[in-house]
Amino acid sequence: MRISAGELKGRKIGSKKSLGLATRHGVLRPTSSKVRESIFNILRGVIEGSVFVDLYAGTGAVGMEAMSRGAGKVFFVEADKKRAEQIEKTLGKCECSSRASVIRLKATDFIKQAQEDILRFDIIFLDPPYYSGELEDILSNLADSGIVQDGGIVIAEHLSKKRLPEGIGILRQKKAYKYGDTMLTLFRKV
Repeated sequence: MRISAGELKGRKIGSKKSLGLATRHGVLRPTSSKVRESIFNILRGVIEGSVFVDLYAGTGAVGMEAMSRGAGKVFFVEADKKRAEQIEKTLGKCECSSRASVIRLKATDFIKQAQEDILRFDIIFLDPPYYSGELEDILSNLADSGIVQDGGIVIAEHLSKKRLPEGIGILRQKKAYKYGDTMLTLFRKV
């Protein structure tokens, strides 16, 4: 897996062995390069200088792509210890760890901690395991937490057969993009 554009274009993100597929939290399903490219086409014009969260970071590919394309700071949130360590290792090789924080917490715990620390984020990308049932709960937690900047963007990756509500608290659905069995749903904080 490689970064597709920006200052880190072409950099390798781990090896097949280091990325692995099975975890104790389920099967790792990295965001495909086609979907990653689409995410950053959607975010063109707002990614530069943003504070970006890669919630459920997994391989860290989405967050590293955000860094490569000019995000000012990226938070990689990954509960799995080995995956978090692999992200840190990759960031060290890219010499870009000063613009990154790897947080080894579950998504719900990260949201609570960010709320307590009064942190605010411009863009939050989340792709919980498709069959975990966590997606709407996490979106609701994000909406209630106050950690999304005014006008901030939340992008959820999920199965295309799963439709999300038009609104979740202060988050309003703006558009949904379908890529085969994958859907990206974009919300904005109103």
